[in-house]
Amino acid sequence: MKKQSMNRDWIATARTLSEALPFLQRYDGATVVIKFGGNAMGDNEAMASFARDIVLMRHVGVNPVVVHGGGPMINEMLTRLNIKSHFENGKRITDAAVVEVVEMVLSGRVNKRIVQAINAEGGKAVGLSGKDANLMICEQTDPALGFVGTPLDMDPSILRTLFDDETIPVIAPIGAGRDGETFNINGDTAAGAIAAALKADRLLLLTDVEGVKNAQGDILTELSATQIRELTEDGTIAGGMIPKTETALAAIEGGVRAVVILDGRAPNACLLELYTEHGAGSIIRA
Repeated sequence: MKKQSMNRDWIATARTLSEALPFLQRYDGATVVIKFGGNAMGDNEAMASFARDIVLMRHVGVNPVVVHGGGPMINEMLTRLNIKSHFENGKRITDAAVVEVVEMVLSGRVNKRIVQAINAEGGKAVGLSGKDANLMICEQTDPALGFVGTPLDMDPSILRTLFDDETIPVIAPIGAGRDGETFNINGDTAAGAIAAALKADRLLLLTDVEGVKNAQGDILTELSATQIRELTEDGTIAGGMIPKTETALAAIEGGVRAVVILDGRAPNACLLELYTEHGAGSIIRA
């Protein structure tokens, strides 16, 4: 009986691989930018699972780019160093002391942990920040927020060089100013700007929710830019979902083919989205 059960499992696995073939062909050579954050970053098992998915994508011909956040780790380090940090309308006010810690945590601890996880699963990853090779030159978003930046000029040539070497870029959302400043960039904003600069096939925004919901609480699996604007105007899209949909719209206007907002807590979320008929989360097209 046990042997029959095992045979059924292997047959199901083989069928799944066979059904994935059209999607493997569709994304061969595609560029996919993944914003990674949330609960999975603090969980070793979830981190390893995410890393395996990224390595698999690279092995089947996708050019993945990982952009990460790290808010909880920044908060932890600020507390440890007894540096006070305040928020205004959900955005961190970043003074000179805070931005030093932000860069240290994001470009150091968090970035290298993700790089190490990908390399441990057989990939070849390299950690960068927006400062490297002038990837992201920023302007100050709002003087009231301090050293918080908005990407202004993008130079993704270093990423294309890494693609040619079959290397996976892992990017910390830290940018440089024209006068030598260091800017903290919202992770979603950085991912959207990078995806637009690369004219990516997909931008995957991994979150802690299942996707965009309608007024009844149902997941909307496919949306247009027009629908996003209408749902925002009538208040259906609210709170933390607004910046994610704004990032999606900006990315699409910048040339990204489609953006998907999906639940990063779900096992193999990226693979489900790219390589199954059902997909995952909410896809937004122009």
